[in-house]
Amino acid sequence: MTQEKLGRILSSVAKRMRADFEQSRNFNHNGEAGTSREALIREFLSGYLPSHVEAVHNAEIVASAGEVSPQCDVVLIDRGTPPFTTLNGYRIIPNECVYGVVEVKTKLDKAQLLDACEKIAKVRRIGKTAYRPIPGLIPRSVSAYGRTFDFFPTSGMIVAFGSLDLETIGGHLIEWCRKRDPIEWPDSVWVLGKGHLQWTDPRNGNLDRSPSPGASLLQVDAMPEDDILMPLALHLNIHFSDAWMNPLDLVPYSGAAPLGLGVRKWDSQ
Repeated sequence: MTQEKLGRILSSVAKRMRADFEQSRNFNHNGEAGTSREALIREFLSGYLPSHVEAVHNAEIVASAGEVSPQCDVVLIDRGTPPFTTLNGYRIIPNECVYGVVEVKTKLDKAQLLDACEKIAKVRRIGKTAYRPIPGLIPRSVSAYGRTFDFFPTSGMIVAFGSLDLETIGGHLIEWCRKRDPIEWPDSVWVLGKGHLQWTDPRNGNLDRSPSPGASLLQVDAMPEDDILMPLALHLNIHFSDAWMNPLDLVPYSGAAPLGLGVRKWDSQ
């Protein structure tokens, strides 16, 4: 009964999102329409992410070594992230605080899919090194993409309001992935009203939250009269409920910038 109630709630949310999306088509400026659609996805994500994860849009990701991401549609970050902004209102996010990125597309075709894949791969290649060690704590680690990390690796998802048929999208995606290491692959693709693409564990065939070497791509069509929001809400919970980060160290971000001019010193003795 509870499951049916949640399903009805998410179904009504999907209908409202689609209505809001149709309304955004009336915007004259493409940038305004795109921002509105990103905000719709951010609003949904915010309702179903764990409380320690925040969804923001209009953001760029930076690293202490100077790397900068492309502008990201939606970034999932730790709620303890410093609130850096630019004069243009962009959020500047230290990469250590990033749990995931979401690329939002109006109509997902091959060109838009590959654009999203390249952005996710580029973000995931940015380094995460500016953490403060915690003395005495047993180091934590995460296994994903066929590797072991001493930080929570950045996930990458694609969400679209429409697309070519999922079989065609899946074919384009697996063709792109076969030429690359799993560390660059998106974790999942979601299309409102159609279904989603996820990876299966090569050991047992079960759905896996992140791809690993030898994984297969599975097409899951949305149930009639339903939408993708129920499985997407569950995916968000599974993927980010155990997201964590070590304390951020901002000193490496300061580089060689002078912190002031020492002019006098007093001894305490």
